[in-house]
Amino acid sequence: MDYKKLGLGLGIFSIGLGLAEIAAPGRLSRWLGIDGKTAKRVTGLFGARELLAGAMLLRGPAVSTNAWNRVLGDAMDLGALGLAFTRSSKRGAVAGALGFVVGATIIDVVAARGLAKETGRTFPPPELAAA
Repeated sequence: MDYKKLGLGLGIFSIGLGLAEIAAPGRLSRWLGIDGKTAKRVTGLFGARELLAGAMLLRGPAVSTNAWNRVLGDAMDLGALGLAFTRSSKRGAVAGALGFVVGATIIDVVAARGLAKETGRTFPPPELAAA
């Protein structure tokens, strides 16, 4: 498996997901049955986090730390969706979102482990870090 290409694909996916979360936080929170000011704000913040994770993966798709960043974000998403499940009027939608995030988490872990093993690059090289 080409983990560098997988990292690049995850970066593109993160950018798309982040843009959706920033562009329509109210619509997404309503779809999950957790409409409210706080839900919109958290969705927008999670979108910003996704954009940052995507940008880091696009900048360094072979750096395992960037993929592990997504895994940490997935953990935050799972926690937030678990809380939303207890308060949502649309538990089926939240369960679907949980399933989606679990799938993404598995892919992210595979990519991060593969990149760490394949490239041995945990952090960006000095020439990229200085840029």
